[in-house]
Amino acid sequence: MNQFFARPEQIGEHTVTVTGSDVNHIKNVLRMKPGEQLQIYDGNYHGYLCRIREFLPDEILLDILEKTSEIRELDSRLYLFQGLPKADKMDWIVQKAVELGAYEIIPVITGRTIVKMDSKKQEARLKRWQAIAESAAKQSGRAMIPRVMPVMTLAQAFDYGQKLDQSLIPYERVTGMEETRKILGTLKSGMSIGVFIGPEGGFDEREIDLARERGVAPISLGKRILRTETAGLCALSVLMFALES
Repeated sequence: MNQFFARPEQIGEHTVTVTGSDVNHIKNVLRMKPGEQLQIYDGNYHGYLCRIREFLPDEILLDILEKTSEIRELDSRLYLFQGLPKADKMDWIVQKAVELGAYEIIPVITGRTIVKMDSKKQEARLKRWQAIAESAAKQSGRAMIPRVMPVMTLAQAFDYGQKLDQSLIPYERVTGMEETRKILGTLKSGMSIGVFIGPEGGFDEREIDLARERGVAPISLGKRILRTETAGLCALSVLMFALES
């Protein structure tokens, strides 16, 4: 079933008013008709099964048939701190991270980050990444749209991660899986968990030392060295499997 998001103020006791770009998508792309059903979420984990009542020039009126109880969200909140990669890799990372259940995605500038963006470029990229997150949330049946945060330095990201229950940093020099398994074994449903991923070239040793000082636990993702666009998604997949209720 097609899914869309609406702001809480668009949702009444018995009706939902669809506005913005979703009007064109429902009317001209999907070519839906009055009487057809779709799913609406308000971004705060409340879902509504709706039926199209009427198409107006700039909005669509829906009748609420029932509130839906099926919510495809993890009980835990996963935060992906992603070292900025080159080219358009971040677009793909955002999309897949949302599909895998990330609650928030934080682009990070590290010592080995190659990408350089001024404030204007950052604003445009952030807008694009947030649109990708919304599209991925619709496609994967999320009950909320994960937020893509403004770009942070690594120090700012470590500070931001202090509020979380646990933070992890995959690092290729961590040997053996025993300690990683012990750390993962302490994670429980309902926790907030951050994953720090380096850009191309990874983290340098001083950044790992700083991570340890901030309580971020280095872990291994196996014997193979993963690309930056693979490592975060690998970690999220492991966490999703372990924490899915």
